[in-house]
Amino acid sequence: MTSQQEKRLLIAAAVILSCAACAPADPQPGAAAAAPVQQASSSAIPRTPSGKPDFNGIWQVLSTANNNLEAAPAKAAHALVPGDFVPVPAPEIVAMGAVGAVPASFSVVEGGVIPYKPEALARRLENQTNWVSSDPEIKCFMPGVPRATYVPHPFQVFQSEEAMFIAYSFAGAVRNIYLEDPGPPPLDAWMGQSYGYWDGDTFVVEVTGLDDRTWFDRAGNYHTYKLKVTERYTMESANVIQYQATMEDPDLFERPWTISMPIYRRLEEGFELPQFKCVEFVEELMYGKYRKGREAELFGEDVDG
Repeated sequence: MTSQQEKRLLIAAAVILSCAACAPADPQPGAAAAAPVQQASSSAIPRTPSGKPDFNGIWQVLSTANNNLEAAPAKAAHALVPGDFVPVPAPEIVAMGAVGAVPASFSVVEGGVIPYKPEALARRLENQTNWVSSDPEIKCFMPGVPRATYVPHPFQVFQSEEAMFIAYSFAGAVRNIYLEDPGPPPLDAWMGQSYGYWDGDTFVVEVTGLDDRTWFDRAGNYHTYKLKVTERYTMESANVIQYQATMEDPDLFERPWTISMPIYRRLEEGFELPQFKCVEFVEELMYGKYRKGREAELFGEDVDG
């Protein structure tokens, strides 16, 4: 070995030893890479005067969760009827073509599958079969929790040191989140009763008293009045919140289960929360049969003549 080669080996060995000295004695896999990201994320998030993460702003989920919390392939419509060879869209949907079709979903459920008890699955299948007449979203009923978070509409958080309030675009739904435990809810309601508190930098909300007519998604996933939802809002950066919701309903599920997804801040300049008070848009669906002149429109004749 030449003296030049020996010199190169000594330099390489010195570099390796100096790097080893700088490394932790017993590093965890991925810890070195994760720590700087975690530190940067924590320092970059906006905070209130008291130091808590500041969630004020307009936010929206970008996912297929409202179609189906579980993974599912694309299909022609939510409401299908038997066809000659494959199921086809129901008569109420067929004229919508591709607009009424359903894109593929990826699961947002930890573990991939909602752990229904076997006897509870028949009701979900019934909901799917009768989606057009049964999904509360179609009738503009308030979506409940957690569905209000991931329906394809934005929502706005109003936060101060003494209050936390969420206004949703869909159906004009709102939530006042109590910051002191209010005790058991006096009655069930579409949006339930919310009690929030801080766990470090994570805002935790316990939701009870939910009306059992709300669904989790358009795939017919449902719950009973005993449902308890525990939400966790963790700000990962100035414009991203990591959202988790854990569902407990001993009558339907074999164990608690959790969904998770990111929520993104709407960054358009001058963007305001749009109103989508859809009650007036479903009046014809729900009450049109009572409207004067309805028969003439249906049968193309002057029923009074």
